Amino acid sequence: MSNKPYRLAVSNQKGGVGKSTVALNIAGALGERGQNVLLVDLDPQGYLTSGVGLDNEYTTPSPNLNDALKAPGEHAVDDLVVAHEEFDVLPANIDMFSLEQELVSGMRGRERLSMLLEDVTGYDFLVVDCPPSLGLLTDNALLACENVLIPAEAEDTSIRAVELLFKQIDSLEDNFGASIQEEALVVSNVDYPLDGEQQGMLEWFDDTFSDRIPVFEIRSRAVIKRAFNAGHSIFGHDEECDQADELLRIADYFIEEQP
Repeated sequence: MSNKPYRLAVSNQKGGVGKSTVALNIAGALGERGQNVLLVDLDPQGYLTSGVGLDNEYTTPSPNLNDALKAPGEHAVDDLVVAHEEFDVLPANIDMFSLEQELVSGMRGRERLSMLLEDVTGYDFLVVDCPPSLGLLTDNALLACENVLIPAEAEDTSIRAVELLFKQIDSLEDNFGASIQEEALVVSNVDYPLDGEQQGMLEWFDDTFSDRIPVFEIRSRAVIKRAFNAGHSIFGHDEECDQADELLRIADYFIEEQP
């Protein structure tokens, strides 16, 4: 195990693309491969926190992730982490809805997560679920992780969303001297038989990205949603899912990407 975990931001500013579900199931797949994973919910909506069965943690009083991002030097991640049977979780908190205002006015507003995670060890992977926006919280995740997995759906609106994310990454690299790598794209909720829009978008993803980064495909399955609603990835759920092999393939790719 490396002293410093491989950090991976799961980001797309477009909502409804299965971002939190992808983050949860990739964390589960990494755990299935024997990796020690910390799953971080940076979305004030707390959808991922709910998806791992930690609704009570979402409304917990101080100290919580909101407090830690306001004053990273005063909080240790270990004190905020909650154990889950598949991985550890750093849950979101409802108070994070006002956090963007704090980050705008405070110093190093885009580097709070980097400061908080600086001394985190004991994990092979840190997987950060970003908000569905390109605000300061997402900027924090991109700068802290510098490795990005992009979830998207096979619909035309994904083109604009991905283009905006790339522009934001370019801006952060220019302004902060960072090197942020787009590592992979996951097309989620693919529904066969394909209609014309899905077919066209899968071809666009392949033509646009396959020479640069791998493009993975997760098909729409009710069992994935049932596992999420039960607080698990599909690897911790009691039903088999035929998408497990593709998720394990994604996990294997990132395991190989570790320095």
